[in-house]
Amino acid sequence: MVITVSSIEINSIVFTAVRVELPKTNLLIVSNEIGYIMCAALDVNVLNEKLKDREVVAGRAVGVRTIQDLLQAPLEMITETAAERYGWEVGMKGKDALLKIA
Repeated sequence: MVITVSSIEINSIVFTAVRVELPKTNLLIVSNEIGYIMCAALDVNVLNEKLKDREVVAGRAVGVRTIQDLLQAPLEMITETAAERYGWEVGMKGKDALLKIA
């Protein structure tokens, strides 16, 4: 297993990118101190239902293989907190969601 952590800039704002290489798949995450976007491994339903009191700001994109894919992909699912507090919407690009929490 290889874990890569790097800084990436979106419109001159720095975020942290994490890639975990696993057998037959990769976990991809881009985050800051407020929230994150992630590949389809993220279970948004758990965050919205069982962990609602934590008010997690997160979104999930499906079918992404790289960090750049994750930034460009439309978010397929988001937490209620991300929608209510930061105006995230299903279908918005990952990078646009991140800029709303910058």
